Amino acid sequence: MEYQGLTLDKFQEDSIKSIEKGNSVVVSAPTGSGKTLIADYLIEQKLKAKKRVVYTAPIKALSNQKYKEFKKLFGRSNIGLMTGDVVENPGAPVLIMTTEIYRNMCLVDDEAMQDVYAVVFDEIHYINDIERGYVWEESIIFSKPKVRFLCLSATIPNAAEFADWIQTIKKHQVDTIVHHKRAVPLEHKFFDVDLGITTLPEIRDIKDIPQYSRVMRKRKGKRPRIPMPDHTRLIRELGDNVPCLYFSFSRDDCVKKAQALANKNPYGTNQKITKYIREKLSDIPADVNKIKATKILRETLPKHIGFHHAGLLPILKELVEELFGKGLINVLYATETFAVGINMPAKTVCFDSLKKFDGVSLRFLNSKEYYQMAGRAGRRGIDTKGLVVTMIFRQSFEYNTIKKITDKDMVPIQSQFRLSVNTVLNLIKLHEESEIDIILEQSFLAYQQKKKNRQTTMKSRFGNIKKMLEGHGYVEGNTLTDKGDFAAKIYSDELLTTEIFGNENASTFSEYEIFLTLAVLAYEPRDKDKFFEKLKNHTIMDLKDKLRKIQATKKEKRFRYLFEMASMIDPCFKGGDFFDIVDITTLLEGDILRLFGQILDRLRQIRRASMDDDLAQKLDHIADKIRVFLSDVTLY
Repeated sequence: MEYQGLTLDKFQEDSIKSIEKGNSVVVSAPTGSGKTLIADYLIEQKLKAKKRVVYTAPIKALSNQKYKEFKKLFGRSNIGLMTGDVVENPGAPVLIMTTEIYRNMCLVDDEAMQDVYAVVFDEIHYINDIERGYVWEESIIFSKPKVRFLCLSATIPNAAEFADWIQTIKKHQVDTIVHHKRAVPLEHKFFDVDLGITTLPEIRDIKDIPQYSRVMRKRKGKRPRIPMPDHTRLIRELGDNVPCLYFSFSRDDCVKKAQALANKNPYGTNQKITKYIREKLSDIPADVNKIKATKILRETLPKHIGFHHAGLLPILKELVEELFGKGLINVLYATETFAVGINMPAKTVCFDSLKKFDGVSLRFLNSKEYYQMAGRAGRRGIDTKGLVVTMIFRQSFEYNTIKKITDKDMVPIQSQFRLSVNTVLNLIKLHEESEIDIILEQSFLAYQQKKKNRQTTMKSRFGNIKKMLEGHGYVEGNTLTDKGDFAAKIYSDELLTTEIFGNENASTFSEYEIFLTLAVLAYEPRDKDKFFEKLKNHTIMDLKDKLRKIQATKKEKRFRYLFEMASMIDPCFKGGDFFDIVDITTLLEGDILRLFGQILDRLRQIRRASMDDDLAQKLDHIADKIRVFLSDVTLY
């Protein structure tokens, strides 16, 4: 069978046959094997049949990319986009959205979900994510019974178990399609400071044999230093095995490494790239060219070297992606977001380390994370094999751990299900008590626990949350109060937001105070963040006093950033320019965009929840200001 000019593999054909039978399908196949073609086929067929399809992605960047791709494939009028801060063509027959948005719309039984025929869950293995995994489970649980699913995942050992869970709770046929063979096989190598590109056993065998120079330093009474491996030497050893995707888990490190390699200029300078950059950036605001990232990319890209991370402006990410797609970048230093869904394979993938900071601790990657990124190595129809090279620092070398990570992708899907306050509120609002008991038993967690003859604690947790909500006036018996109904429509900090804006307090807040309060709630502080200006005036002090009088905000630590966030929103509120705040903080441009995007999302949530016309008008004014403020640097 051929589709889009390609001869399909058997697993793709089998998946399509299942779709044509009207079944749901769980597809488990290695990264880069062509799973997205199955989604393309489903969408094309359902468009012809005039049936609605939702395509969900785990991150907003992938949603935006798919929006661009699908508009080209299926026509602009057929495609809509819904993320927390952007809504485009919401009546389209194909809607692209983050998984959170789909889950939220299902949970509240949104009218737009009534005629959905099929949902594509891209990167379904995100169900393993400790923080967000429950979103995927709830998305499946709360989907209409008639909805069919296409679940796409990198290799998962328990794909059949996962499919059987869906079949059990949704009462229709769910087929499991498992494909193990990569179109382009991977060769896993490692880079040692003495041996260069080599194998893991060879590093193990030589690890405790010190280099001659280190022995001599020890004899002279100096403490021998084990040097870090040099990425520029690794790139040199790769030779013609480019393009290379070099993964580092630090944005700063990606930039510094790109500069360091560019200084050595191993590939020469290409004036065609310089011309392409000039034309691509010709219509952007002049201030974009003053940004540090733009200046560095203008230096490195003509030398076939680039970097890519979430802190870049969309126009700069797009520039890098286009040049990489055209084969004009030999080495791209990138964070792991480049590996999620973006279909841009390379000949070689390198890892700066197999450890990353996950927000809590520095830990080793699991095998699924490793293979998600490693799977970008090897271009179908171009390369006979994909090369994967991992940097090894002998001082922290753990042979057995590294072998386990890189040997095979063996991480199964495990439930991360938990009941949120928002879920409990909507269950009470939309379901009878008997229905709630059934729903609580439909989680993948409950399914897995039953197989092990264990009891789940979901009913107990539901009862505890309900009791807490009753104590705070959100629930009376089996009915939501007005306050509870407001909170049911809020998905971020639902109780805190409701205590501030879901009662008579709301009328006392000015537009500026609303804006600043939401900025503080949306801001996610990191240790490295710095603000060179802190705005402190009577208006802000009055807001601080007002928030202190609200019981729920008294101990909220985020409000200690009130003065910093005031300096961030002040230019926007007063009709200033996006670039007015770039120099007053260490937040990167992409992070600033994300902050304002999060504020927009929260504005929309409160707008839907509130019945207060005066508050709605204030929220609309703030949203308009933000859109104007961001208009030069994004597509809002």
